[in-house]
Amino acid sequence: MSTRLICGIALALITPLAHAQKGEPFDAAAAFGARESVMNMSLSPDGEHVAYVAPGPGQGSALFTLSLEKGAHPRQAAFVDGKPDRLGDCTWVANDRLACRIYGVARNALAGLLRWSRMVSLDADGKNLKLLSTQENPYSRGWALGGGAILDWLPDENGSVLMARAYLPDDHTGSHFGSSESGMGVDSIDTRTLRVSHVERPNPNAVDYVTDGRGVVRIMGLMNTSNGGREETGVVHYLYRSRNSRDWQDLADYNTLTDEGFSPRAVDRDLNVVYGLKKKDGLKALYSISLDGSLQEEMLYSRPDVDVDTVIRLGRRQRVVGVSYVTDTRHAVYLSPDVKQLLESLGRALPGSAVRVVDSSTDENRLLIFAGTDDDPGVYYLFDRKTKQLQTFLVVRDSLEGIQLAKEKPITYPSSDGVMVPAYLTLPPGRENAKGLPAIVLPHGGPSARDEWGFDWLSQFFANRGYAVLQPNFRGSTGYGDAWFEENGFHSWPVAIGDVLAAGRWLVSQGIADPAKLGIFGWSYGGYAALQSAVVDPNVFKAVIAVAPVTDLPALKEEFRKYTSYAMMSQMVGDGPQTHEGSPVEHADKIKVPVLLFHGAEDTNVNIAESEHMAARLKAAGGRVELVTWSNLDHYLDDSAARTQMLKKSDEFLRQAFGPEVR
Repeated sequence: MSTRLICGIALALITPLAHAQKGEPFDAAAAFGARESVMNMSLSPDGEHVAYVAPGPGQGSALFTLSLEKGAHPRQAAFVDGKPDRLGDCTWVANDRLACRIYGVARNALAGLLRWSRMVSLDADGKNLKLLSTQENPYSRGWALGGGAILDWLPDENGSVLMARAYLPDDHTGSHFGSSESGMGVDSIDTRTLRVSHVERPNPNAVDYVTDGRGVVRIMGLMNTSNGGREETGVVHYLYRSRNSRDWQDLADYNTLTDEGFSPRAVDRDLNVVYGLKKKDGLKALYSISLDGSLQEEMLYSRPDVDVDTVIRLGRRQRVVGVSYVTDTRHAVYLSPDVKQLLESLGRALPGSAVRVVDSSTDENRLLIFAGTDDDPGVYYLFDRKTKQLQTFLVVRDSLEGIQLAKEKPITYPSSDGVMVPAYLTLPPGRENAKGLPAIVLPHGGPSARDEWGFDWLSQFFANRGYAVLQPNFRGSTGYGDAWFEENGFHSWPVAIGDVLAAGRWLVSQGIADPAKLGIFGWSYGGYAALQSAVVDPNVFKAVIAVAPVTDLPALKEEFRKYTSYAMMSQMVGDGPQTHEGSPVEHADKIKVPVLLFHGAEDTNVNIAESEHMAARLKAAGGRVELVTWSNLDHYLDDSAARTQMLKKSDEFLRQAFGPEVR
């Protein structure tokens, strides 16, 4: 990867991360562990400014705005220190104003750790900060964890948006301020003055709304509940409105656990249809349903081998222009001829890259483009459709500029039952034909997820340090349809873990890996897979690294006992002997290799107690184990210093476990 000209913009202005000076040795852990130097970029409605988030110390982040005029410099509009408030995505709501998501983790005496978010708005210079989410008061019953979401950008209204907002009952008795309304409603809100117009009254079961891109709510999703409304079933019942009507009519049901039914994604006002995903022969496909009362259904695009998983939308009105899916790499099919021609042209201009439109001006004449590859973390480009000029803008990871990165090769390997498992193999750059390498298997998290081709900071770090890396899309992964998903990676853990173990055996059988220097590294469910693999067959991997791992399936369910999603989590994990047989913490004595654990104390996905119990059980069984914790980090360890520490320690741990001369 070559160093690029960054349009004269000094990146030192937008990231406080220190990089090695000329002549200093390359610190791989710091470079790969660094958070992205440019995140969540967006383009103003007139196409004249961009906004982006840059990392600060710890979990802190800064919002910058930048005029696209020649010679302009980034201007800091806001800074959030990450203690506990953190800055998510920021998007323009007018040419001089943005809306941002703030989020964090809080501790509650009764409920424990709670993840929360809020939406705020501010001017491009950081002034006139306003809270867009509803606000609790001393009389509110409960606490709204979710801060709502912007449904429609209302580009014709200069600073107003259509927003889903959470309401709590207010026991302010004896006053006209009190209200019994609760649940999610939809409001039109002026982000400058906070003048609110109620569009949809709050509904306690509402979990989804879809607009037509012109400020009209056409779809509402209601979560079915049981046990007197205290438990969510995972089934969402969707309703729709015909054009120019306020009456709700039945549309379809969608089961969030099994992915069965129709999942609405977008409404086309002109065609008067809703687009969504629904299974065809066990694989998700794109469908449309007419909203004229007939509910006429049409299958628009499907694949015989993989799921169609993404509806591609463009512009501030979010019009549907295509769909995408992943085989070995991601592909797009464009339904709009003008967009198809445009993206094909951009693909030719940026050969080998995965190209997507990130944002556009309201008139769609100026586009913000992202392009990246397996050995390139990515670059933002500006494209002017009138002049047909494509301009290199900002790199995503400036800490890796000029560093040779590894290629990621799609492969398949046989599992123990002969089934061919898709995976991605990353070999150290310049050593693609080497044999007997130190190696790791890197199973993904989820388990309802999959790896796909593209830059991965974890696999690239290990490849840079001389390891071969194999990332298996084991059975239980998504994207390959019902037959591959089985019953998910928890219910069907013997099959999933069997595929993970087979990945390690394949690396050895091909001569790629030295069997004495083969390890496994996993995060979340991947951490579970790493530990459980060492339980099932202690002879394959010689070292185990697990980040924020699930270690106890019954305990994982209990972590959700206080939430309305408990029934859904119970159904996903399952019951009976398989949950005990599939819990590494109950079989610590079977793990015969050294184990390194990492966990953040503010993890709301997997409680840190799971790693603590695992470490204690391993020690009691005489095992070699080390647990590294952070008091202020969550499941994602979104802190450059912490990630650097994790990578450095992981490399040292593997080298010690594998013996000398690992390079």
